Amino acid sequence: MRAECPARAPQESLFRYGINIERKERVIPSSAVNKPNFDSRLIIILRLGAFFCFAGWTWVHFYWEGPYGILVWQDATYVFAERIGIDWEEFVGSGADDGFVQKWVARIGWFYLICAVITVIVRKGSWIQMAALVGGSGLLTILSYAKYVASQRQPPMFIEHGGQILMPILLVTALALGVRHRVTVTTALLALVTTFAGHGCYALGLWPPPATFHAMTSVILDVGYDTANTMLHTAGILDFLVCIGIFLPPLRRMSALYAAAWGFVTAIARPVAGMSLSLNYWGADQFVHEAVLRAPHVFIPLFLFFLWREPQSAENVARPPGLTSDDSGTTRPITCTID
Repeated sequence: MRAECPARAPQESLFRYGINIERKERVIPSSAVNKPNFDSRLIIILRLGAFFCFAGWTWVHFYWEGPYGILVWQDATYVFAERIGIDWEEFVGSGADDGFVQKWVARIGWFYLICAVITVIVRKGSWIQMAALVGGSGLLTILSYAKYVASQRQPPMFIEHGGQILMPILLVTALALGVRHRVTVTTALLALVTTFAGHGCYALGLWPPPATFHAMTSVILDVGYDTANTMLHTAGILDFLVCIGIFLPPLRRMSALYAAAWGFVTAIARPVAGMSLSLNYWGADQFVHEAVLRAPHVFIPLFLFFLWREPQSAENVARPPGLTSDDSGTTRPITCTID
């Protein structure tokens, strides 16, 4: 004889009346339930980093000028222009940004704008859009090389742009292969290490640091040159410690969190030190983009920090009392057998 038992009947009471409960529960690891939603949040972090990086450089190209002058204002470039039928006046222009070089440098800004939009709409399997982002990474590589040449070929200048160069590729690999794939994680680690190693080389004085390093420290903290220099040396040591700690499992999350915090501080230091109430738009048009384009310095460490978080300890998914599920996952009332 079989009967349906009350859904909330206490188990002890049922045994008292000679009822044996047949309970079969399906154990579902909490990581399996939360993984897709959690991975999508990691993708959002990468989208934000790539979007802000491209958006910041878009502003540079449209409002100011891309740093390609060191590469194009050369005799070899003019010789090339002559070969394709462009004379000197057309090549240099009238001084109103109407020359051959200025026009093409400005047009490059449209490519950065397109890449910024693609970072928001690209999806897994959108191979054309992914290819465009890889092309955007190539543009960032050329831009970084131009800054490297302008710095009299100091290696840290190119190395510290590694995070920005690899940010679009990191988003592409995360979409194509998954956020936990070895290639994705390796790309993120390489981006973080290059950024902080390049910055650390300058902060420690291994190469002559840009004047803005000491200027920002002195202005924001109201300290003298010697104190600012000591603080930069300390930051440089910590930069290299992060590059080591990120590979040590007990220290990697702490290192990633510090890297994200320090990346935010160094990025926001540009507008904080440069903006003033006495300037037009408070100087936002001159300095805010300097923080925005450095977004990868913040979002790449954040990506690693959340990627390496500890799994939840819960073993089962909570169910309403008196309900169980079969192997297909269908929830049904408990069936009781009366002796």
